Amino acid sequence: MRIERQSVTTLQQFYDLMAGTHEVRLDVVARYLTDSSVRSEDVESLENAAEALKAIPSTADGSVVDLDETRKIAFDLSYEINELDKDILFLNKGERAFEKHLHDRHPTLDEQVRLGVAMLSPVRLRNCITDRDGTVNNYCGRYLSSIQSVYNSVYISRFAKTRAKNTVILTSAPLEDRGLVDIATIPSGIVVYAGSKGREYRDLNFDRGTYAIKLERQAKLSELNIRLRQLLKQRGHEKYGLIGSGLQQKFGQTTVARQDVSGSVPEEESLHFLGVIENLVKEIDPEGHFFHIEDTGLDIEIILTVPSDEPDEDRAAFDKGNGVAFLNERLGLNLATGPNLICGDTLSDVPMLEECLKHSSDTWSIFVTADEELRDTVTSLTQRSLIVDEPDTLVSIMNALAAQSSS
Repeated sequence: MRIERQSVTTLQQFYDLMAGTHEVRLDVVARYLTDSSVRSEDVESLENAAEALKAIPSTADGSVVDLDETRKIAFDLSYEINELDKDILFLNKGERAFEKHLHDRHPTLDEQVRLGVAMLSPVRLRNCITDRDGTVNNYCGRYLSSIQSVYNSVYISRFAKTRAKNTVILTSAPLEDRGLVDIATIPSGIVVYAGSKGREYRDLNFDRGTYAIKLERQAKLSELNIRLRQLLKQRGHEKYGLIGSGLQQKFGQTTVARQDVSGSVPEEESLHFLGVIENLVKEIDPEGHFFHIEDTGLDIEIILTVPSDEPDEDRAAFDKGNGVAFLNERLGLNLATGPNLICGDTLSDVPMLEECLKHSSDTWSIFVTADEELRDTVTSLTQRSLIVDEPDTLVSIMNALAAQSSS
């Protein structure tokens, strides 16, 4: 795959370009991990992609491209451009120059990397289970263009190969079909990918597994997905399929964006759309037997509940803790033996830590957050924890630990 110099004027051209960077990065990472070699044509492809994005006309609302023949859309491209620039520096100038760039960019990085390495140096992990976005990957305004960077992939791969028996990247996004594996650049056989909060996974042998869902419940979810696709075709609602997470049809759950990290939608409009979705779900499930809605402020997550064996007990939404329990059983993670490391960045990741602690006190955690409530929650669960400021800090800790094993 080679990316030529080009002009990006439409939304489709933008996504096509980002898909091209995915192919290039996959190639680059595989080669770099094998012998640290870098081909000039690969770097040139990434440079051409970065130049094309930077050349898109912009306004105060962001970079502007054509949505269709009559309408335009503006969006923030800081993730896509910054990650391309970092990859170009990483490949052109080498790892030492790149590390200095990260240190200059994140003043707290050095000290937090030191603390992370000191905490985990004596530990030989059985399992590392980590969230993706905001944890080991920087946040992006659109899921499908949040292509994993070369440096990020190299750092995580090194860690997975040297410091943990099992490394699982567990996300609420779908696994395939515009999902996690379509934006990841880690070579096959290094990490397990788990999507839909762990309801579906792809193991190191590329075998796929899923959590059982009864036909009646799956039929309700299919009905919801059809209605949502119809809703997002209506004028004024199309943007919610294009910003942030967009529309993600997952295994046992559907997510639709109402906002992105850049605040592209006026809050009044965003809240109105939340109401529209809530009314739609109530039409399909008036008694609340099948769905649970969680609003993150950015995404509306519509989750199939887990029916209780006891008829009088409340139905619970499937969370990442349920996902960890399922993966432990299905993949033989043997959480009870430990040591385990859990990484996250939001309260929705805490159930992963809680589930691991049920199995073993030999469980460690690193969370990426500035949220005091989340910090207090994590540190109250285990003293074997570290809070860091940025995903780049966490992956730098991973890379430093891997280097320690190789020396």
